[in-house]
Amino acid sequence: MSKLSVVIFGAGRIGQTIALLLAGTGDYRVRLVDSKAESLETLAGLSAASRQPIDGEVVDAHDPAAVRAACQGHWGVINALPYSLTALVAQAAHAVGAHYFDLTEDVASTKIVSALATKNQPGALIPQCGLAPGAVSVIGGDLARRFDHLKSLHLRVGALPRYPTNGLNYALTWSPEGLINEYIQPCEAVVNGHKTSVPALAEREEFSVDGIHYEAFNTSGGLGTLADTLSGRVQSLNYRSIRYPGHRDAVRLLLQDLRLSERPDLLAEIFRHAIPSTQQDMVILFCNAIGERDGQLQQQTYTTTIHGAEVHGRFLTAIQLTTASAICAVVDLLATGALPDQGLVRQEDIPLDLFLSNRFGKVYAPQDASGALKAGASYRQAPMLADAAQ
Repeated sequence: MSKLSVVIFGAGRIGQTIALLLAGTGDYRVRLVDSKAESLETLAGLSAASRQPIDGEVVDAHDPAAVRAACQGHWGVINALPYSLTALVAQAAHAVGAHYFDLTEDVASTKIVSALATKNQPGALIPQCGLAPGAVSVIGGDLARRFDHLKSLHLRVGALPRYPTNGLNYALTWSPEGLINEYIQPCEAVVNGHKTSVPALAEREEFSVDGIHYEAFNTSGGLGTLADTLSGRVQSLNYRSIRYPGHRDAVRLLLQDLRLSERPDLLAEIFRHAIPSTQQDMVILFCNAIGERDGQLQQQTYTTTIHGAEVHGRFLTAIQLTTASAICAVVDLLATGALPDQGLVRQEDIPLDLFLSNRFGKVYAPQDASGALKAGASYRQAPMLADAAQ
């Protein structure tokens, strides 16, 4: 099988990690593009770590013609840019007939991508391929299908520092712009069987996982398209971000009382200046569904905690590993014919067993405290693309 050519927009930490993972398989020809030449200075190191050449190109991501030219001739286009550029890259990829993947959590941007699928154009459109939405949507869709009648589906996800030390009980693990957008924008949910909008930072709850106390509250975008998919089929559906207790109140003071929601760029600058980043992070998923099956009321729960790991000789933080692995798994599944190759592909329609058995998706397989797979976990090592194509 010949290598598939992919172009990755955005040479930040996540874009570089995607390039490392895909190139490291030997099954993809990878080109990494960014608007800043200095962002591409890591290419030699990435190529050495993956033992495969990774090309680079400086492209103005705000220039539609330049973006379209950069998409031309590639099997797949992966968008790891800020959510504000989602529509531009998606439109360019779709125009040249390439398959399109992104990581956006922004609801409005995803609606634009979904609308492109109504046009009779080659190529699959697969938005929201990250952690949440993304992997959590795959898990949520699987939980929903386990019931004859679904009553509630509650998804809780947190990307957290393992050792918080400041008043926010937080450290930057990903884009502050994306984080603030989640805290500002309205959140989709299903309440009493009907899709509705609920305010961000509201409906705070507390719970414990493995003896550690957490809070969770509404944030925008985490459901992806699940609210549309399950509206009318579930009584209660919501997504909330997991944080350490006290974080929600501190953020609400900044956004609402000090009115920094009106100046998100300023708040992002403050966060970058004052909140440290960390490599000692973890990602928690706690997904719970209740419904009727075979005439009985039952509960199904999917939970796992993921830490950073070394891949190709490089240490990847938990958020790098989970975000990049999720989108790489979807790319792999499309490449091997497991997903439709045209039109909109929703995350919740991706079979969980295929996702977990993928060489990248296996990161999300439930594990016990020793790191071994939990009994009953659906997991098997996927073949390399070349083997799968035989």
